[in-house]
Amino acid sequence: MLVLTRKSKESIQIGDDIEITILKVEGDQVKIGINAPKHIDIHRKEIYQAIQQENKQASETAIDLLQQLKKLKKEK
Repeated sequence: MLVLTRKSKESIQIGDDIEITILKVEGDQVKIGINAPKHIDIHRKEIYQAIQQENKQASETAIDLLQQLKKLKKEK
């Protein structure tokens, strides 16, 4: 992990397309702004993890349904 120290209004550049700016530091909270291309999804980590879990459950359900359909087709 790269650890950087930044002050309010200072930025970090990631590649050519992503800029992270420290907007405000208040107590134990830091407000950041992220400039990135629209095709890049940006989520809080807990939201990202929830999305991944939902996707995993949806794919497992789809596989189960396909297996059930295959089984029904064999019975006919």
